[in-house]
Amino acid sequence: MKKVFVLIAAAIVCMSAMAQVQFGGKVGFDMTNFLGSNVDHGMKPGYQVGLMMEYKFSPRFAIAPEVVFAAQGGKTKALAFDIKDYHVDVSSTDVNYNANYINVPVMFKFYAAPEFSIDFGPQVGFNVYNKVSAKWSDGKESVDIKDSTKPVDLGLGLGATYNLTDNAFVQARYTMGLTKVFKEEEVIGEYNAKNGNVQIAFGMKF
Repeated sequence: MKKVFVLIAAAIVCMSAMAQVQFGGKVGFDMTNFLGSNVDHGMKPGYQVGLMMEYKFSPRFAIAPEVVFAAQGGKTKALAFDIKDYHVDVSSTDVNYNANYINVPVMFKFYAAPEFSIDFGPQVGFNVYNKVSAKWSDGKESVDIKDSTKPVDLGLGLGATYNLTDNAFVQARYTMGLTKVFKEEEVIGEYNAKNGNVQIAFGMKF
């Protein structure tokens, strides 16, 4: 029995020695838009800032949860803009959707090389702000549409991380939304819109 306990203790010590836990933060530049059938939105610049943790439980595999604030949304041109109680009908209207989320991705990392990993995993986002702005030749208007936006957004991320040093890294990722952004009964013409997000980030691990 003592030998069993000794073996178990040795295994735990070995696993602990092999595992590496690092904490850190990251900032980045995003290009976001809305995707879906009958949804014609161009890319909109945004940003992200957040915290991360990486638990490397073997030389090849790690898990890295994050908590990130991200400015997302999309932009389009419309001949008519109609949402809730506000309507514009002009020859050309620039429409910008500004949506801020607290995103929590959980990335599973495969280290193809000691400095380079391929990252994939799910993400849940919590909407904290959503405003749409219309700008035309002789005026502009903004409307808060947070109540018209679903509070939770689900997505999948795929990307890669390159470790510049033991502490500094650069990261590229695309996150595709799986759930609709807007409540169907509230927003006209955007029923199928889902979030899309191209991300380039720099971070530090400690």
